[in-house]
This record gives sequence, structure tokens and C-alpha cells, in this order.
Amino acid sequence: MVKVLVTGGAGFIGSNFVHHALTTHHDWEVTTLDKLTYAGRLENLKDVMDHSRHAFVKGDVADPSVVGPLVAESNIVVHFAAETHVDRSILSAGEFITTDVYGTFVLLEAARQAPDLRRFIQISTDEVYGSVPEGSSRETDELKPRNPYSASKAGADRLAYSYWATYGVPVIITRASNNYGPNQFPEKVIPLFITNAIDNIPVPLYGDGLNERDWLHVSDHCRALDLLIEQGASGEVYNVGGGNHVRNVDLTNKILELIGKPESLIRPVTDRPGHDRRYSLDTAKLQALGWGPRIHFELGLLDTVSWYRQNEWWWRPIKDADPAFRAYYESQYGDRSA
Repeated sequence: MVKVLVTGGAGFIGSNFVHHALTTHHDWEVTTLDKLTYAGRLENLKDVMDHSRHAFVKGDVADPSVVGPLVAESNIVVHFAAETHVDRSILSAGEFITTDVYGTFVLLEAARQAPDLRRFIQISTDEVYGSVPEGSSRETDELKPRNPYSASKAGADRLAYSYWATYGVPVIITRASNNYGPNQFPEKVIPLFITNAIDNIPVPLYGDGLNERDWLHVSDHCRALDLLIEQGASGEVYNVGGGNHVRNVDLTNKILELIGKPESLIRPVTDRPGHDRRYSLDTAKLQALGWGPRIHFELGLLDTVSWYRQNEWWWRPIKDADPAFRAYYESQYGDRSA
């Protein structure tokens, strides 16, 4: 059996990867490590908690006493664990540095001593490139992160590379574009706007709404990671993009259209400080290995809207009954009507 450690596996992308791994690889034993902070939820793993090839460990990637034994017995580490929301990083950056940078350091320190480690997949983000006025970012382009979140991911990204260059840890770094799909915490734009629209709550659109993102379905991301575990080269960076470039205002209108709600639900709010205007990735390097996105954005968005409609049990306790989420929402959007 191949022993696989997935950090942050109770989060959005991590939990989708855990399901993908168990379904696709019948010779993998998967251990999920997650601290279960606000966005890490056991509900995301309810279908696999009793799976014979899956184990869950509650713990912090920044704790060497937890990380060390788990990495020591692993053949593959897929490192998703991170604080990920830009708005939260602007409000309070400290947790992002602790988890995203120091937590990665703790894992890498354990990895360089692990006797049977074959792969260490460092999950980075396209946001490390900063705003891209035109063209598409290549893996060799300069990193220009413009907010605490992307800066913390850039730091972890380069730290992971240094452990390959210095110690020979079999690191591969991936930089993915914006993910969407089921189980995404409703602070992020797509699930936030879907669930607000379902409840006839105004959707808070930043600035003029012309910021552009490249959307990648989470299942296409999981397929890319799977391929890189098998065929990627250590020490290399691979961009993972969906090729679906959509302006935020068009995304908002499409969500409202799919739910059958009027554009009058859109509430412009003061723009995010340092809001990157545009992201775009050149994915030729990954495509040369045989990968390409399979899910067209319009179909993927329709399926995502359907998932949130059919799974209110999953998100209503967060939005309706979690005082921490309500406090965050009010602090973020309550006084920012443009």
C-alpha cells in the first residue's frame, strides 16, 4: 500500500482530493491531517470517515510532534493546509504567516528526514504572480504577491523549492487558479453569492466588478495533482488553470440568472485594498504531460449551484447559526456600501 498524507484534507480542495484519491487509487491508504479551524469541517469527509483505507487525525501542521510521525511513515505528502481567504488576511495576517509559512517549514523539516518519501506536493496559488495586466503568467515569471495571503503562499512556495535545492526533498509546486465546486466554505465569492441569492440577500460585489479570474473546477485540479504525483519532476513548478476567464460582474449575473433572481440583488461595495485586477495562467507545461481541464465553466457552475441548492444542511448551520461567520460578514461588508 502507498501511504499518502493529505494536510488540510477537511477543507474544500483537500476534501475533494481525499475523495478522488480513495476512489481512483485502490492501493492508497490516505491519512487526513486537519486542525478543523472554521473552514475545515468533518462534514466534508462524512462519506469516508469509516473508509477502510482512510484515517483522520486532528492536529496542526505547525506542531512538529504531530507532523513528524505522520510524515515519517508517508510515501506521498499533499500539502493543502493553509489559511486561504484574502479578505481575512487583510484583517489579520498573523495566522497566515504561522500556518502557511511556518506550518510548511515544519512539514518540510519532517520530510527531509522521512525514509520513504517519494513526493511532496506543495499547493501554491496563481495569486503569487500578482496582478497580470495582459498575457498569462508562466512558471518562470517573477512573483509579485500584493496581499498578506498571497505573500504567505509565495513564501511557502519558495521555501518548499529551497528544500528540494538544498536537501533533495522531492518537492513539486503547483500554482492553481481560482477553484470552485462543492464543499467550498461560503465566505468565498461563488458559494457566498449562491447562498445569498437563494435567500434573497444582496450579493456584495467589489468595486466596478471588472476584476477577472480564471476559474478551475476542483475535480480538474484533483486530476492535475494526481498526474503530477505520477509524472511530475521534482523541483519543478506547474501552473494549473481552467482557461475560464470571467469578470466578477459577469460571474455574479450568471449566478443570479441560474438561481432565477434579479440583478437588483447586486450591492456594490467599496473595493478590497490592493485588489488584483486580473489573473491568467499559461498551462502549457502541465498540458505537455497530457492534462487538460474537462469541465466547461458554465456546466460546472450549474452543477455547483445545484449542489448548494440540494445541500442546505451543509451551509445553513454556517450562515444562519454560526456567530463567528455572522460577525465576519458584518465586519467585511456591513459598512462598505459604495
